[in-house]
Amino acid sequence: MPRDLDLRKVRYFVALAEELHYGRAAQRLHIAQPVLSRQIRALEAELGAVLFVRDRRGATLTPAGRTLLDDAPALLAAADAARRRVAREARGAGTFTIGFMPGLIVTAVAAAMEECRPGLRVEVVRTGWDDQVEVLRDGRADVSYVRLPVDGRDLRLVDVAEEPRVVVLAATHRLACKDVVALADLAGEHLLQNPDAVPEWRRVATEMRSTVPRVAEEVRYSVEEKLEHVARGRGIAVLPESVARFYQRPDVTVATIVDIGPSRVALAWESARRSPLIRDFTALATRGPSVVARP
Repeated sequence: MPRDLDLRKVRYFVALAEELHYGRAAQRLHIAQPVLSRQIRALEAELGAVLFVRDRRGATLTPAGRTLLDDAPALLAAADAARRRVAREARGAGTFTIGFMPGLIVTAVAAAMEECRPGLRVEVVRTGWDDQVEVLRDGRADVSYVRLPVDGRDLRLVDVAEEPRVVVLAATHRLACKDVVALADLAGEHLLQNPDAVPEWRRVATEMRSTVPRVAEEVRYSVEEKLEHVARGRGIAVLPESVARFYQRPDVTVATIVDIGPSRVALAWESARRSPLIRDFTALATRGPSVVARP
């Protein structure tokens, strides 16, 4: 009879797969090397597959090992998230947590959720481009307002709003006097964000330059950090209109981009979850006030 996958052994496997050296992996795990070897052999026996080829220099992943390494992070993250949610409920917290991206306002819908569920405490967590769905997978949030596109694997997504996108420029920029610009006007600029967030700009820039455009060396800038660099003339940022308005400052200016689609906002949650709280919140969110602040 097949045995359930032992997550402790999977954690040991990941450490070894990343180190590719039994001694270093054992040190990282704070266990003896013979213990690690036994646990890996036991995992291979449970799976009926050889995961590593061992030699004098260390270890090498087999094709089966590479497959498990692809799947292991999601398995471990899901287990950690479930453990975090259970611990939170065991403390008697009775909480529900909403993730939200910059520029979005969740005050009204959070208050409506507390009114709908007396005794429930609704918490919020501010997210960024890189963790707006990770907060769901690691258990920090029950639902999250995300700005599309996102990696939607194992998630339910419901569109709730959209708004124009604008470019933020230094007040001294050559285009600073314009209220409206086109993507072609921005093709030669240095983009201070992950190009996956603005694929339209990347496409136009690539076509006009006949090369892959230069992007920020560090694409994990927060909104505040982007604006600091913009103000100093180091590049541009493409933002949802509400975000640019919320963070307005005198040394930057904003122009509407005429040939780009809107920023779409969706409510996301893990599709495997069957929480009645998520069901109630989704009903409120889809018929209640917009989370996008209007001028």
